[in-house]
Amino acid sequence: MSDTHTGVPSVVAAPLPSPVPADEYEQCPVTDVLRRIGDKWTVLIVVLLGRRPYRFNELHRGIQGISQRMLTRTLRGLEEDGLVHREVFPTVPPAVEYRLTPLGESLLGPLSAVADWAVLHQDEITRSRLAAAVVTTSRS
Repeated sequence: MSDTHTGVPSVVAAPLPSPVPADEYEQCPVTDVLRRIGDKWTVLIVVLLGRRPYRFNELHRGIQGISQRMLTRTLRGLEEDGLVHREVFPTVPPAVEYRLTPLGESLLGPLSAVADWAVLHQDEITRSRLAAAVVTTSRS
């Protein structure tokens, strides 16, 4: 937060060019992180791993509808970003366990804030979507 914008979230207070250049938007670290956490499975996986470490198959069984391939891809992406640590145990067959790194744990607070906001405003958003659907239907 800047001194001149006390009480205004930093993302809102940050100056933006007009128009915003496409390459600047694509290279923005906020855009990059929102792409990662905005996919279908990442938030759920981060929340689960925030509770405790999981073995791969246990995590797969715990998320209905995710394929092994998608779970693998999501975990690899989170590992590449430094949010998840993968540990292989020398057993037969090898056991693999996933846990959040300290960086991954630091994401839980902001995710919780977004989740709390979504629950708090769920009814307003639903009413607005219904009203927009009525307007769209009446325009057709």
